Amino acid sequence: MTRNDDNRVSRRTVLQSSAAVAIAGLAPTATAQEALPGEFELGGRVSGWIGQSPDSIADERNPTLQLEAGQEYTLTWENLDGASHNFNIEDEDGNDLVSTELVSSTGDTQTVEFTAEEAMAEYYCGPHPSSMRGDIEFGGGEAPAEPAQLIGEGPTVGLETVADDLTAPVTLQVADEEADRRFIVDQTGYIYVHDEDGLQEDPFLDVSDQLVEFQEFDERGLLGLAFHPEFEDNGRFFVRYSSPPREGTPEGYDHTFVLSEFATADEDRSTADPESERTILEVPEPQFNHNAGPIAFGPEGYLYVATGDGGGANDADEGHVEDWYDENEGGNGQDTEENLLGGILRLDVDTETDERAYGIPDDNPLVDAEGHLDEYYAWGMRNPWGGMSFTDDGEFLMADVGQNLFESVNHVQRGGNYSWNVKEGTHCFSTETPSEPADDCPDSTPDDVRGGEELLDPVLEYPHDLEILESDGAEEDDEDTEESDGAIGVSITGGYRYVDGDIDDLEGTYVFGDWSQDGESPGTLFLARPPEGWPDDGDGGPEDLFLDPPTAEDDGENVSDDDENISDDGGDELHEEQQERNGGNETEADEAADAPTGTTQEGLWPIEQIQVEGEAAADGRPTGFVYGFGEGADGELYVLTTNTSTVEGEGAVHRLVPAENGDEAAEDDTEADTDNETAAEDVEADDEPTEKDVEVENETAAQDADDSANETSDE
Repeated sequence: MTRNDDNRVSRRTVLQSSAAVAIAGLAPTATAQEALPGEFELGGRVSGWIGQSPDSIADERNPTLQLEAGQEYTLTWENLDGASHNFNIEDEDGNDLVSTELVSSTGDTQTVEFTAEEAMAEYYCGPHPSSMRGDIEFGGGEAPAEPAQLIGEGPTVGLETVADDLTAPVTLQVADEEADRRFIVDQTGYIYVHDEDGLQEDPFLDVSDQLVEFQEFDERGLLGLAFHPEFEDNGRFFVRYSSPPREGTPEGYDHTFVLSEFATADEDRSTADPESERTILEVPEPQFNHNAGPIAFGPEGYLYVATGDGGGANDADEGHVEDWYDENEGGNGQDTEENLLGGILRLDVDTETDERAYGIPDDNPLVDAEGHLDEYYAWGMRNPWGGMSFTDDGEFLMADVGQNLFESVNHVQRGGNYSWNVKEGTHCFSTETPSEPADDCPDSTPDDVRGGEELLDPVLEYPHDLEILESDGAEEDDEDTEESDGAIGVSITGGYRYVDGDIDDLEGTYVFGDWSQDGESPGTLFLARPPEGWPDDGDGGPEDLFLDPPTAEDDGENVSDDDENISDDGGDELHEEQQERNGGNETEADEAADAPTGTTQEGLWPIEQIQVEGEAAADGRPTGFVYGFGEGADGELYVLTTNTSTVEGEGAVHRLVPAENGDEAAEDDTEADTDNETAAEDVEADDEPTEKDVEVENETAAQDADDSANETSDE
C-alpha cells in the first residue's frame, strides 16, 4: 500500500548559478491574466506540476515549458499539498543547472529567476522526480509525443454499496460456515459483521487499545484477518496488527508486528472474546510503512503471512540488513537468515513447540537449510498488499507495491525469490538511481546463496505513468485501448480471481486495483487475463501474452537469447521445480537498459481497466481510494474504499454487480446509509490539498510516507 520517491540527488552536479530564488509564506500567486512574458506559474503536488499561467499551460499536468535561449524567466510555484517539494532544472545528462531549497507547507510559494540555456532539458521536483517532471523546449519545438497505450479498456460493471459508516476498511473475509455474514476489518482496530440485516453496530472484535498511535497518514493498524478452516466448530481466528514496540524490539524501531489468535465468546460465534488472545508471532518493524497486511489459510490448512521489507525506501538504512547483492544497499527482501521481513511466511498454527507458539510445515523450503529461517515460504518482496488468491495446489497470486516506477503481481510458489531489491518488477533496480532502472543486474543468486536460485519475474506489471515507457515503435490498437493522460496509478491493491460470480465478463480474470490514479483519488479497478490453462500450464509465454501481438514478419527474431531468465547453473531440486512450474517465463532483466522503452508486456498478462458505474462511481472509477478487496462465499467480489488518504476519513464497502444493476442496487440499498456524492466531491476537488505531510511513501499521499523516512535517514 505504499510508495516512495527517493529525494537524494545522485550522480548530479548541483549548479545554482544563473538562478535566484525567493520563498514567500502563504504568498498568493498571480492569476493567468496577470502573467507577463517570461513568467510561469505552477502548482506543486505529489502527483505532478499543475500549470497555472500563462493560459497555454493552464491546468496541464507537467506542462512543457517553451523557452528562448538567453532570455530571463521568472517561475513562481505554490505548494498545494503540504508535501516537501523543490524546483530543479537539469540537462540531458542529468546535471542540475537550477536547484532550490525544499518548501513543505501548504500555500507557501517559491519564486525562481533564471536565464534560459539551450542545455536545459527537463524540470523536476527533487523528492518526487518521477511524478513531478516536465520537458523544456526551445524555439517552439514539436509537442511531446502522445504516450503509448498499455492498459486496454475492459468491461463495465456496477458498484452496489453494502456498508458504510466505516473509517478505513482494509479487507473483507468470510468464514467457512453456514451463516450468511461478512467480516470487515477496519484499520483503526475494529472488525465488524455485515449480514442480511446490514452492518452490525457493535464490533465483533475491538483491539484499538493495542494499536500504535496513528499519524495523519499511516500504514500501521489492524491489517489482516483469517478464520481457521474449522472455525464453525472451534471458533478460532487470527489477526495481525501494529503495536507499540514490545519487549525484544530494538531501540529506535517504530513498532512491533503482532500475529495473534482469538476465540469467539459463545457457541453461536456472534462475538469475539477479547481476553482469549494468544500471541503467535512478534516481528520488529524498523519503519512505520511496508507492513504488508494479508494473512490467509491455504488449501492444506497452513497459515500464510505476508511481511514487508521493513519500510523506508530502497530496502536500506536502519533495520535493513546487507544481502548478497553488493551493487545495492540493504536487502531484507533477499535475506532469509537475519529477520522475517520481505516475504511470505507459512506456519502450522495447530501445533506448537517449546520455543514457538506455532509449528513449521515439513515441506517449507528452508527447513533443511542451515542458518536460514524456516518460517519462509517465499521471499524477495517489498510490500505485499491485498488479497491472497489461491489456486488448488496452494500457490497464489500476490500483489507487491513498487517504489518509484512499477507495480506488479507475483505468482507465488514454494521457495520463490521475487527479486526485490535487485529488481523492481521486471526491471533492474538501483538504490543509487531508484527513479531510473539500472543498466543490468543478475537473474539468479550466486551458487552459494540458497543454491543459486532464479530471480522470478511477476506475471503482470504496469508503470506509474505511461511516460516511463517511451514508445519503441510498437503499434497501438485503438479499439482496445483507452485515452489516457499517461497516469495509471501509484500503489497496487491486490485482489482475487473472479470465479463463479454473476458477471460473465469477469469470469476467470484476476481483479485488482490501484489505490489512486495519481495520488489525489479516485482509485482504479483493473483485470488481468491469465493465459489459457493457467496455472497448470505455467504462466505463459510472449507468443500469447502480448497486448499487441508481434506480427508474422517479426517471427520472434526480436526476442534475445539473453531474455531467458532461467538459471542453467541449477541450484537444488527446489529450484529445478520452480523453473518447471514457471513455464519458461521470460524476463527483461538482461536488457534492463532498454526496459523503459518496451510497451508490449513480453511474457506478462495483459491488463484492462474495468469501467464502473453507479452512485459509488464517477467517470468510470470508484469515488474513493481503492484500499482493499474482499471475496464472498459465493464468488462475489467487494471493493473497499475511503474518501481520504488518512485514517480519519469515511470508508465504504461495495459489491461488484452486473452493470445494469449498479444504479438500481445503489438506490435500493436501504442497509447502507451512504453519502457518496458528497464523498466524491471531497476527493475530486482539484484544489483540495492532500491531508498531510508525512513525507514517507505510498507515493502520492502514500508516496510521501517513504520520503520522510529518506529525509530522516539522510539527516
